[in-house]
Amino acid sequence: MAAENETNDTIAAISTPPGAGGIGVIRMSGLQAFAVLQQIFKPHDTSCSFRSHQLYYGHILASGISGQKKIVDEVLAVYMRAPSTYTREDVVEIHGHGNFLVLQSILELLLLHYPVRLADPGEFTKRAFLNGRIDLTRAEAVIDLLSARTRKGIEMAQGQLSGRLYDQVDAIRQALMHMRAIVEVAIDFPDEDHEIINHGELTLQLEVSVRAPLAVLLRNADQGKIFREGITVVIAGLPNVGKSSLLNTLLQEERALVTAIPGTTRDTIEEYVDIEGVPVRIVDTAGIRDNAEEVEELGIQRAKQQIQQADLVLFMIDLTKGIRAADHELFHSIQHKPVILVANKMDQLPQGLPDLTEFGNHALAQVLISAKKQQGITELKQAIFKAVVGNREQWEEDGCAPNLRHKDALTRAYTASNQALDGLQTGTTSDLLAIDLQECLAELDAIVGITTTEDILDLIFQQFCLGK
Repeated sequence: MAAENETNDTIAAISTPPGAGGIGVIRMSGLQAFAVLQQIFKPHDTSCSFRSHQLYYGHILASGISGQKKIVDEVLAVYMRAPSTYTREDVVEIHGHGNFLVLQSILELLLLHYPVRLADPGEFTKRAFLNGRIDLTRAEAVIDLLSARTRKGIEMAQGQLSGRLYDQVDAIRQALMHMRAIVEVAIDFPDEDHEIINHGELTLQLEVSVRAPLAVLLRNADQGKIFREGITVVIAGLPNVGKSSLLNTLLQEERALVTAIPGTTRDTIEEYVDIEGVPVRIVDTAGIRDNAEEVEELGIQRAKQQIQQADLVLFMIDLTKGIRAADHELFHSIQHKPVILVANKMDQLPQGLPDLTEFGNHALAQVLISAKKQQGITELKQAIFKAVVGNREQWEEDGCAPNLRHKDALTRAYTASNQALDGLQTGTTSDLLAIDLQECLAELDAIVGITTTEDILDLIFQQFCLGK
């Protein structure tokens, strides 16, 4: 990342993804951005005044070998005057044709001939944070927004970007600062300690305004990780029970080859699917059986490896075949994992259901489906969601989604709040109580970026792509 003494540099980068497109954007930020634009951009209307936040049509020009100006690209350019910009610095955007070679030519023109350097990953957003336009939770929300795999992930990122997590953390910070101020006064006037600190009121405030909301945020951090990063769900079972058909049904496309011949799937097939907002990596595996030939056996070994790494296993059985000894044996080998029993081919049952008691007692849920007829699929998706997320209503109400960095800090803050609560209940000294409250506050300050170290900032912003 840029060193502290480089934050006054003017930076530039291509802000749109590589590849062909209708439009490509180059962004500049810094003191020299507008001056550089005036030198390389020839507006169609030569009398234009470059009003802030207004697009102008024209051409990017560069000096040719003969010294004459040549057209690099036909563009729209906009100058945005500080502080009403993304970085709170002067910002210029050049909207050219979306050919990477054309965009690269404009970028090289800036970097080679003008006082402009290439931006580090995430440096535009880092400057927005350093210049006070956004707090650190909003900056991290930008990463989540760019990498979201589902609409729910986008909604979560937008909620954090709008300040939802910041507001919840700041409410706890304000309560801690109020309590710490009371304790500091008691430290300054030790003879009046008992008159200044009402232990009952302080205990209630600490419990209601600090410890309880921290517990909610910690719970949501685990759920947020699921919505942000997704889970791995492995479809397992004997050969020819309908695993590939289920994969195709979940994806709504013919991704896996389906035949009546046992052992068709000889390797794992992986795809992502959105299940009620959760990005789910679905893995179709080879049917597990004994006495398989060499190539099929390799697929079976991979299937067993995938099962061990899975967050959830969909154990499939064929209802038309009844419950076979091999089903019992396979289920016994995987029941240490979270399992949903998926009983397939319900549309072909010649008579009543076989006894599923043994499986049902150990599975999180059992769902009857017909992968071929697409029956029971909605219920299966609901069972998967409930298995990994739990109470939808509670999650929707609380909403916030702290990430792993936040969770670590929240855990330390929660521990410090427990220590402060124990101290109040056991009559600890005001000095020790102040230390616990300050430790709790420091962790929350780190979440929003008030006291975050440069090393942590570097790790955060290195996750960004160039140009953001």
